[in-house]
Amino acid sequence: MLKSNKLKTLLYTLGITLMLATPAYASTYTVESGDSLFKIGKLFNTSYTQIAKDNNLSGDMIYPNQVLKISADTYTVKKSDSLFLISQKFNISLASLRKANNRWTDTIYPGETFNIPSASKVNTATETASGTKSSVKSNNTSAATDTSSKTAYSQADIDLLARLINSEAEGEPYNAKVAVGAVVLNRIADSRFPNTINSVIYQIDSGHYQFTPVLNGTINKPASQDSIKAAYAALKGEDPTKGAVYYFDDSATNKWLWSKPIALRIDKMIFTY
Repeated sequence: MLKSNKLKTLLYTLGITLMLATPAYASTYTVESGDSLFKIGKLFNTSYTQIAKDNNLSGDMIYPNQVLKISADTYTVKKSDSLFLISQKFNISLASLRKANNRWTDTIYPGETFNIPSASKVNTATETASGTKSSVKSNNTSAATDTSSKTAYSQADIDLLARLINSEAEGEPYNAKVAVGAVVLNRIADSRFPNTINSVIYQIDSGHYQFTPVLNGTINKPASQDSIKAAYAALKGEDPTKGAVYYFDDSATNKWLWSKPIALRIDKMIFTY
């Protein structure tokens, strides 16, 4: 009997040792365009070498939609939760929570499991989300801050930008959607135009709306997930046009528009300075 008990104890101890020796991956992360192991490591407060090791990567090359094992805390959504409340609960930015979960819409469901990024990354939510520009500082859903200009954007501003993108570039490549958002932000930085998202989009110059969706009402159509994501990309500083302040369809006959230096062509959209 004594030998039997000793054997059971030994087997139990061995089992515990084996369990502790096996890496436990709390979650997974789906790679997005623009990601790197270094950026993902910063988001989850781990090293890029550890991520490479955990995923048996021989180098640092990753690709969009690749699923990586990540050692991260997780949270199960409750009935009364929202993304904002979850971010507050863990003292993290809404932007980093969205990024860690590739979640660009506000709809969540009880029972869903969310990755919780490192709280130390509240001030470096560089990859986007609902309320950001480049290297964002964001601690709540009511404001997003561009650290390069110290400009804060409200959630309403971000939603408006996403709806404009959706109206102007629906059916166009994703890059065109980011470019539309960038044009609005470039206008904000240009002294010739108003200095807020709302005032730029709703500007009337010489009796003419600057953006057709405002005139025809399509600006009120809810934005798609792609358009929301594009808005965040623009807010974090992505600009495929490198400074354009105008865009139009290639079927336009306005000679003044065509006289502008062309910054970029994407499908049927022309972006100019």
